Amino acid sequence: MKAIWLEDKQIELRENLPVPAPKSGEALVKVLKAGICNTDLELVKGYYPYRGIIGHEFVGVVEQGSEQLKNQRVVGEINASCGNCDYCLGGIKTHCPNRTVLGIVNRHGAFAQYLTLPIENLHIVPSNVKTEVATFTEPIAAALQIQQQISITPKTKVLVIGDGKLGLLVAQTLSLSGCDLQVIGRHQDKLDLLKELGINTNLEAIAIERKFDVAVECTGNSAGFELARFALKPRGILILKSTYAGKLSLDASALVVDEITVLGSRCGPFDLALQLLAENRLNIEPMISASYELSDGLSAFSHAQRRGTLKILLDVN
Repeated sequence: MKAIWLEDKQIELRENLPVPAPKSGEALVKVLKAGICNTDLELVKGYYPYRGIIGHEFVGVVEQGSEQLKNQRVVGEINASCGNCDYCLGGIKTHCPNRTVLGIVNRHGAFAQYLTLPIENLHIVPSNVKTEVATFTEPIAAALQIQQQISITPKTKVLVIGDGKLGLLVAQTLSLSGCDLQVIGRHQDKLDLLKELGINTNLEAIAIERKFDVAVECTGNSAGFELARFALKPRGILILKSTYAGKLSLDASALVVDEITVLGSRCGPFDLALQLLAENRLNIEPMISASYELSDGLSAFSHAQRRGTLKILLDVN
C-alpha cells in the first residue's frame, strides 16, 4: 500500500506498507481523495510528536466491515473513542481521553490507499455531492461547531479574522445564520470569494471598532488573537478555531475587566455539513487550488506550504 509517512518532521512516500486490518466494529475504507489541511502542515513542523501516516480529511469507499455501508462513498469523523469512559458515556466522545485521532494521534491517517475507522464514525456522502467537494466535510463540520456552542442570530455582530481555508468556511457557514458578519484578511483574492457571496470583507490594515458581539480567530497567530480581542464589546465572546503551534501571550487583565468569554472550538456535526453540501448552500470548488496524485504527495505538500494557497487535494485511487 502507498502512503505518505511522517517521522522526525520528515515526510516520505512509502509504497510497501501493509493494508490495515479493521478491528471489530471498524470498517476498511478505500480512500478516493484526501485534503491537506493546516494541521497536517503543523504536524510536519513538529506541532505534535506523531509518527505514521498523516491526513484526516477524506472521501472513500467502504470495502469491509459493514454491509449497510459497503460500496458506499463515505466521509469519517476523525476521533475514535473508547465508548466506556465518563466522557463517552456523557455524550462528549470527542474529548475521550483514550481516543485515537485519524492521522494525528495513534491512528494511521488518510494519505494512503486504505484506512480504518469505527463504523459509527462513517457518514454516507449524498449522491449529488462531488467527491472533491465532499473532502471538505470535516472542516465544514468544524466551522459549524461554532453555532452548536453559542447562539448566533441576525442581530449578532460577528467578526471573522483570517481568510485561509478555515476562515473562508467559518465565514460561509456563519453567513447562513443571517448575522451581521464581517471578515478581515490579508489577501484580496481570497476575500473576493466571500464578496461574491454578499459577505462584507476588509483588508486587515483597515481599523475596526470595539463593536462586535463575537470574534472568531482563524489565523492561529498572536496578531489575530489581539485583533479579535480588540474588536469585542465588553462581555463579548472570543472563539478560537485554530491551534497554536507556539505559546500565546495575552493581556489577561483586559479579559477580566471586559468580562470576555474565551471559547475553544474544534470538531463539529458531519450530518449538517453533508446536508449543506447536498443543498449546494456553500461555494466550495473555488477553494481548491490544485490536485496531485498520491505518488506525487511530496510536491503536493510543497505546494500547500506556499503563501496564499487554499486547499490541495490528493487523488489516491
